[in-house]
Amino acid sequence: MSAIIIDGKLVSSEEKDKVKERAEAFEKKFGRKICLAVILAGNDPASQVYVRNKIKGCEYTSIKSLSFTLPETVSQKEAEELVISLADDDNVDGILVQLPLPKGLDEKRLLSLIPPEKDVDGFHPVNVGKLMLGEKTVVSCTPFGVIRLLEHYGIEIAGKNAVVVGRSNIVGKPMAMLLLRENATVTVCHSKTRNLKEICSQADILVAAIGKAEFITADMVKDGAVVIDVGINREDGKLKGDVDFDGVKEKASFITPVPGGVGPMTIAMLLANTCLCAEERESVKNR
Repeated sequence: MSAIIIDGKLVSSEEKDKVKERAEAFEKKFGRKICLAVILAGNDPASQVYVRNKIKGCEYTSIKSLSFTLPETVSQKEAEELVISLADDDNVDGILVQLPLPKGLDEKRLLSLIPPEKDVDGFHPVNVGKLMLGEKTVVSCTPFGVIRLLEHYGIEIAGKNAVVVGRSNIVGKPMAMLLLRENATVTVCHSKTRNLKEICSQADILVAAIGKAEFITADMVKDGAVVIDVGINREDGKLKGDVDFDGVKEKASFITPVPGGVGPMTIAMLLANTCLCAEERESVKNR
């Protein structure tokens, strides 16, 4: 048996088409484009690529993008002033600060200045709290994209054993909350977990978000499991996921490749989040 390979490029393309429709309907109704402001500080090459892809995504979906590039030497005060000015700008619907930031900048402080209603990354404590409470909110883009992939392929989540390997605030924790919201029974594993192999091998849905290349091997995967690989690791000039793809695909029923799996979904869901922020802001104004 060889797994069905989940095509993130295909699904993300469909999601972007939906966003384009929403953005065009918004412009028609409110007489302005949805607007996303992206701040890039420093010259991290991977961040530059991500930002370029986000801007391209905005162009495709009829979302206006404002791009701000700050030098590696930018001060905390300058960075904060920019975020505050965008927070106060009524024509800006979403603000994204590209991580990682240069050394010397206080990431937590900077992100806290983004109002919850413009937090397209879903990192603000208010939005994280709403997710915990099961309320409608903006959700961290990568876990949101994973749920969309599972839905697209008709993979049932309710009642399934889901194991998330990794507990980061960006992926692991929100991923667990979303799976719980979809009525899975969720286990979160991390570096201190005992019997990791045994726990993983009981998963119907296994999400790897640990940041170690090819860490999840075939002997850790149950026959017929759905395996979602969130990892992006660069080794010897090649991109590798957290899953040993060649070994695991012979046991799994569905598997995401790296690249071309979860990655494209992250930007598609960022654009969907930007739409949601704009729609919610206008809804509040018109109450």
